[in-house]
Amino acid sequence: MIYPSIDKLLNQMGSKYLLVNIASKRAKEIKETGHLQMKENEYISKKEIGKALEEIKENLIHIK
Repeated sequence: MIYPSIDKLLNQMGSKYLLVNIASKRAKEIKETGHLQMKENEYISKKEIGKALEEIKENLIHIK
């Protein structure tokens, strides 16, 4: 099972395209800089894309 649930994330973002776009940009940023919004031990996911989705779930990513 994927964590966090795609259905819950879509309620926050509104569209699949926007969710994929924001998550991929954040995952690249995490990979390049190593900067995380939460403590390392608070993440369930090991990969950058999973960490980006968890940050979206926790409302740590805001769209301008």
